[in-house]
Amino acid sequence: MLLVGRPNMPDRAAFMGRIDRMFDSGRLTNRGPMLLEFEERVARIAGTRHCIATCNATVGLELAISALGMAGDVIVPSYTFVATVHALWRQGLRPVFCDINPKTHCLDPDSVEAAITSRTTGILAVHMWGNTCATHALEDIAQRHGLKLLFDAAHAFGCGTKKRAVGGYGDAEVFSFHATKCVHALEGGAIVTDDSDLAGRLRLMVNFGFSDEDTVKHLGTNGKMSEASAAMGLTSLESMDAIIAHNRRNYAAYAFGLQAIPGISLMSRRMNQQHNYHYIVTEIDAATAGLTRDELVAALRLENVVARRYFYPGCHRMQPYTGLFPQAGRTLPVTEEIARRVMVLPTGMQVSEAEVEQLTSRIAAIVRQAPAVRAALAQCHDPRLPPFLRQ
Repeated sequence: MLLVGRPNMPDRAAFMGRIDRMFDSGRLTNRGPMLLEFEERVARIAGTRHCIATCNATVGLELAISALGMAGDVIVPSYTFVATVHALWRQGLRPVFCDINPKTHCLDPDSVEAAITSRTTGILAVHMWGNTCATHALEDIAQRHGLKLLFDAAHAFGCGTKKRAVGGYGDAEVFSFHATKCVHALEGGAIVTDDSDLAGRLRLMVNFGFSDEDTVKHLGTNGKMSEASAAMGLTSLESMDAIIAHNRRNYAAYAFGLQAIPGISLMSRRMNQQHNYHYIVTEIDAATAGLTRDELVAALRLENVVARRYFYPGCHRMQPYTGLFPQAGRTLPVTEEIARRVMVLPTGMQVSEAEVEQLTSRIAAIVRQAPAVRAALAQCHDPRLPPFLRQ
């Protein structure tokens, strides 16, 4: 079984050694030594002055949104994991969905500029698939209109241009260290920023607002990362270079294996950027391939390959947003098209180059036999079929 999102497993002995030291120290949480070391190392990689580790990236986004004082309307892509938009809604803000660049799947600056009104207080952009947003254009827009600029960098740890890593753009950026990410902490996140005042507020907010053992100076929550998660984070960081190198080899194997298959295009990676290659993103042209994206995903499930149709159907078509913004689809033509076409394929340390070669050969065979595959799927009742094709 090949799966999208199977965790990378760092060195077990190194991790268990840290767990032993955690037990010996008696510190399980509340800014223990491993947490402090993890924050320092993440800040160094991101090239920022401050890092505030959190229990997960969703809480990190909510804390950053609140600490920045965003209110009213915030511009955000619909083509993102729903947690990005939930983080705004749960803070009482109104997401304004904006369209994306068809090549990078990141926010389109021209669409952002056109969406700004007197109610707009901020922009929440996403470095989709680790592709760096049009950061300079977004920073210019935010500065000219007096808006806060926050980046969801859940996909983008270890990414950036050759001159500047993801981490220091806008007012703050939020990383995810969920188990499915390139580098993970079992479960976790982090907010990075160069703004010392913002970092100070966030350090209060992540621990209920406490400034010392019995003084509360700010509204806060329990958003801390535990020592066990920090231990995994540190161990995973030690494997980061090997993981990215492995992902890069898998990407090259996919590029070679998919290049001649009609109707399937692999998202390219810009040569002037650093990338973690954590997502193998393809787009399916149904007219050329002879199968829709959904049919190809279903056919692969019967080959024990769990490909995914991220991030279908777009947040504007999910609850509670579909009822609030029923006309949003008309203003998001690129989002609608990309959501119908994208298929993400397995990679990571659990997937070998040989398995990539076998998988791309299998995809080629499926496409060659597209009419027979489509007919077979229409008659198939195999429980491995994804729910959307069984309905």
